[in-house]
Amino acid sequence: MLQMIHPKKTFLKIRVSAWLCCFMAGSLLTACGSNAQNHTVSPEQPVSVAAVSDSSANTKSKESGAVPSGERTVIDELGHEVIVPAAPKNIFAPNMEDSLLKLGVKPVAQWSNGNRGHEYLQEELKDVPKLDLSAGLPSPEVLMSYNPDLIILHTATYDKDGAYENYSKIAPTYVFKNASGDIEKSLVTLGELLGKSAEAEQALQAYREKVKEAKEKLEQAAGDKKVAIFRFAPRGVSLMGGNYLCGYVVHKDLGLGISKLVENENSANVSLEILPELDADYIFMLNAYDMGNERMKEMTESPIWKSIPAVKKGRVVEVDNTYWLGSGLIAYEKIIDDTVRFLTR
Repeated sequence: MLQMIHPKKTFLKIRVSAWLCCFMAGSLLTACGSNAQNHTVSPEQPVSVAAVSDSSANTKSKESGAVPSGERTVIDELGHEVIVPAAPKNIFAPNMEDSLLKLGVKPVAQWSNGNRGHEYLQEELKDVPKLDLSAGLPSPEVLMSYNPDLIILHTATYDKDGAYENYSKIAPTYVFKNASGDIEKSLVTLGELLGKSAEAEQALQAYREKVKEAKEKLEQAAGDKKVAIFRFAPRGVSLMGGNYLCGYVVHKDLGLGISKLVENENSANVSLEILPELDADYIFMLNAYDMGNERMKEMTESPIWKSIPAVKKGRVVEVDNTYWLGSGLIAYEKIIDDTVRFLTR
């Protein structure tokens, strides 16, 4: 849920500001003349939520009884005060494209590693330009060219080296501590920021129903069986824990058992020497970004790997890493489908 600034003091400031404006208007009118309409506020000047008003909107809202729309001041997860536009349209939220699409929103630019974006989303994002974040966030100059009116950063690691200060001068900037840690919570927050709360709730209800149906099928087919998720990457092999991404879906949402090797960890490095300790009835393999071929071949062709009970029983499958490493309900729904298909066949 968004943390909002309390409106009582804001109302008092508006009344005082209005009186002062009336007093000063006469003396300023002559000096400003016709140039008053062309005056713009410098981006360096702070904007107060107390100054947000729209007389025509207020008049219409009184007649209709509706709550007037307008800018809101919220507190992001790092404590920044953020003035959120009434109806943001140009959104830059790298690595949150999955959740944006669930809300029916396309960003002004999408995350990519080199020229490779989130492949499972490319049909929906085919007209959205890619921004290479392999070396970090784009420069303020590059980002300005996309004219964002709201910037959303999915992790606190982006709030370094002056990035927040630079970005917040371009557009209001909201920072999550770790949006991938709890996709459902971050989707609710994203919906509130974008005025898409109804869409967020609808997406969550559909997802929870899918989880419920999947768990019923898995309880009959797999019972208390354990699952291990291997991630093969150029630097090594690891087991995915149950705290984020596909591990969260498999072990927390679907409730499938987890190996003791990683039950209290986000992930754990795996070597051939500890493979005999693996306690898993089923194995999922991820070739991270298709760059773990060498590590995968080295491990899966070893006699130790072939001696694992799950391997001997043929309970091993390589899954599509593009969405198994994805962060959002679209990816999670695909992971559920794969899990049910594999464990119930």
